[in-house]
Amino acid sequence: MKKVALLWIALMALLPLSAQIRGNNIVVTVQPDHQDWTYQTGQKARFTVNVLKSGTLMDNVSIDLSAGPEMYQDIRKNMVLKNGTFELTGTMAKPGFYRVDVTAHVDGKDYKGACGAAFSPEKLQPSTVMPKDFEEFWKNIIGEARKTSLNPTKRLLPERCTKDVNVYEVSFQNMQENYRTYGILCVPVKEGRYPALLRVPGAGVRPYGGDIWTAAQGAITLEIGIHGIPVTMEQQVYDNVFNGALMGYWEFNMDSREKHYYKRVVIGCIRALDYIEEYTPWNGKEMGVTGSSQGGFLTLATAGLDKRITFYAPVHAALCDHTNYQNGAACGWPHYFYWNKGKGQEKQIEVSRYYDGVNFARLINGNQRGWFSFGYNDDVVPPTTAWATYNTVKGPKEISPYQATWHFWFQEQWDEWEAWLLKELGLKKD
Repeated sequence: MKKVALLWIALMALLPLSAQIRGNNIVVTVQPDHQDWTYQTGQKARFTVNVLKSGTLMDNVSIDLSAGPEMYQDIRKNMVLKNGTFELTGTMAKPGFYRVDVTAHVDGKDYKGACGAAFSPEKLQPSTVMPKDFEEFWKNIIGEARKTSLNPTKRLLPERCTKDVNVYEVSFQNMQENYRTYGILCVPVKEGRYPALLRVPGAGVRPYGGDIWTAAQGAITLEIGIHGIPVTMEQQVYDNVFNGALMGYWEFNMDSREKHYYKRVVIGCIRALDYIEEYTPWNGKEMGVTGSSQGGFLTLATAGLDKRITFYAPVHAALCDHTNYQNGAACGWPHYFYWNKGKGQEKQIEVSRYYDGVNFARLINGNQRGWFSFGYNDDVVPPTTAWATYNTVKGPKEISPYQATWHFWFQEQWDEWEAWLLKELGLKKD
């Protein structure tokens, strides 16, 4: 019986390993001939397409190919690769990204690969115009919001606490009475004053766990939601809301700068800093903000509007350069005016300038340090807009593209980001 029991335990231990599924046996690669994927305008980039099965080239594989300027590809082909490989070239006469997309069709399934080659990206400039009253508009909104007290709530989440960190669900009033922002606050158990980090979310509706790990290193962290609902409910609740009342929320009230959905969202970020300053043991020195995608936009907005922010890290920042379609070039998610070229949307175009990450980036000053990262294959947040936004910032900044990423992270990218945040929080040496 003892031998049977040991065998059973061994088999049970192996089950998780046998259940793991990682990657595909069939892989499509699109490889440029420059290691950094970067060229000067007028240069010719050479791309090699490979369709691999078990690491070797496939014979007689059917592919669809699209190539050309990002979001405006003008070459489309269907072909059969006899030996599983194909070469093509592309160039750009002006700064931008030349993108090659390949979809292989094998046994009724599609496998995708891509490459976005940069041409003089350091020369990219955004198209969006900054309204003359941009700063005044936001200054007035913030001033009005602060007439409403934070009136915070705070609930300990004992199941999330550790020996080093206390974890709470908190809320505070945003722009008016009973109009709340919710978040997860993590505070070191040991008494003292600490640097602080605000984490702002990507698009969607979801619960949040809080940044317990960074808090354990010796920082206050506050991770907020943006929709005015608690952030500790069951996932199904958020799915129902996202597929119901908040479906497409990023397009709500696009024709009104006073009623635009992102107005309360941006103000919620500023009021989160107010909460940290007033109700946590912040040391009054290091204060950071970071987020990806929609959170990248909110990172830029928070840093631009509030000089308590000493460092900021936007990753593949969305909602940047909405009007770049007017130049026939890639525009930022949600690509408001790309599909119909802005026809009949003159009012929405005007309003969009008050909610464009580029214009917030223009307010960032020399006392704030930035770290930017994104992928050249990103088909949600175009690298054209990411580079142009980076070029806009006048203060101290670093850029760390991970060319092969799409709208996701590589582990090395995540690790570099975390290390940079810890350095800026004063918790890690160079």
